[in-house]
Amino acid sequence: MPEFGNLTSLAPEERRMALRMVEAMLFASAQPLGAREIAARLPEGSDVEALIRELEHVYSGRGVNLVQVAGKYMFRTASDLAFLLQRDVGDQKKLSRAALETLAIIAYHQPVTRAEIEEIRGVSISKGTLDVLMEAGWIKMRGRRRTPGRPVTYGTTETFLVHFGLEAIGDLPGLDELKGAGLLDGRIPPGFSVPEPRDGDALRDDEDPLDPDDLLAAGLSEHD
Repeated sequence: MPEFGNLTSLAPEERRMALRMVEAMLFASAQPLGAREIAARLPEGSDVEALIRELEHVYSGRGVNLVQVAGKYMFRTASDLAFLLQRDVGDQKKLSRAALETLAIIAYHQPVTRAEIEEIRGVSISKGTLDVLMEAGWIKMRGRRRTPGRPVTYGTTETFLVHFGLEAIGDLPGLDELKGAGLLDGRIPPGFSVPEPRDGDALRDDEDPLDPDDLLAAGLSEHD
């Protein structure tokens, strides 16, 4: 077993208990847990990062792996065993092409308005398309653009990162990866590029906070 350095200032038996506690919390949680959330329930002196690294090693060759998504940690089925879940995935409702294209545009261009999405796609989108993505929890209303009409801006959510197994939005595939996966053919126009995706909850200089009515419509509060 590899060395993990100074795992914790706890005694060996207390360290083993702390490791079991981290394991139990991650198994019981329906959502990924951050280091702070984990540390809050551990004995004082526990080195959360070291405990996580040890669990990652312990589960590295098992049917489930400890992975980091959206800057947090969760157990997920090992990638080479994904075929076992294909039936479950197939039972899920598939997104329309319009919804998939809209989701991709938001992911790569966020923060983005509906008009900007339509300009990139070259066709209009229905409100229902955005509603489907919001109901799935993959996109959210971020703010309002500081332009005439103050259109709503959209961005991806932590749920989006978790669903697609991304640690950060910057882990989305770039141009070379998209070409290698066959998602872009060899007839790419000269100068074509894939934008570098950016996320983060902080509003940009050209965004204002959402209005109270916007928050109410989205089922949020000013403190969310």
